[in-house]
Amino acid sequence: MTFVRNRRIQTAIALATSVAFAALAGAPAQADGGKFNVSKMATKSVSQLPEGELYWHIENFPTLDAAKAAGGDYSLAAEYDDKAWLFTLADRKAAGMGGTPVASVGPVPRIDAVEFLLQINSGQAPVGAKTSIHSHPGPEAFLILSGQLTQRTPYGLHVLNAGATMAGTPDQAMEVSSTGNEDLSELIMFVVDPLRPFGSPAELN
Repeated sequence: MTFVRNRRIQTAIALATSVAFAALAGAPAQADGGKFNVSKMATKSVSQLPEGELYWHIENFPTLDAAKAAGGDYSLAAEYDDKAWLFTLADRKAAGMGGTPVASVGPVPRIDAVEFLLQINSGQAPVGAKTSIHSHPGPEAFLILSGQLTQRTPYGLHVLNAGATMAGTPDQAMEVSSTGNEDLSELIMFVVDPLRPFGSPAELN
C-alpha cells in the first residue's frame, strides 16, 4: 500500500511540474485533439508603459538586423516563418518604425504593476488541438497567420481567421482551440506582471 501511495504522489508531482513548465512558456498543457506548440521569440522588461492608447504595431523587415536597428524602447525583434518581425508597443497613432506594416493590434488594456514584461510567442497547433483553461497576469494579443483560432471565455466565443487580430483581457479565464480546415499558426503578444506566474490554471463557468 505504501508503494502504491508513493507512485500516486510521484505521478501527481510529475503532472504538476509538466503544467508549470507549459504555463511558463505561455502554452498550458494540452487537452485533447493534439498539442499546442508555443515558443518564446523575444522578451523585454520595462519599468513603465508608453503613453496613450496602447497597440501592438507589427512590421516586417528585410533582415533581423534591420529590425533590431529600427526598434525603440518598446520594440522586440524576432524571426519567424522565414521573415524578420518587429513588434512595437506604442500609442494607436504612433508612426511605424520603417518596416512594412502588417497589423496593429489593440487597444491593449493597461495593468498596474511595479514593472512589466513584454513577450512575443509563436504558436502552432493541428486542427482539434486545445489548451487547458488558463489565465495570464496581463493582456494577451493575437495575430492569426493561418488556420482558425477559437477562444472560449466566460463571455462567449471569439473566432479568429487568418489575418484577424484580437487583444485580450488581463486575468481572464480562457481555453484556446485550433479550429477550421488547416493547422493554426499565430503570433502572440503579452504585457504581463513579471512578479506573478506567467500562466495559471483557471475555471470557466
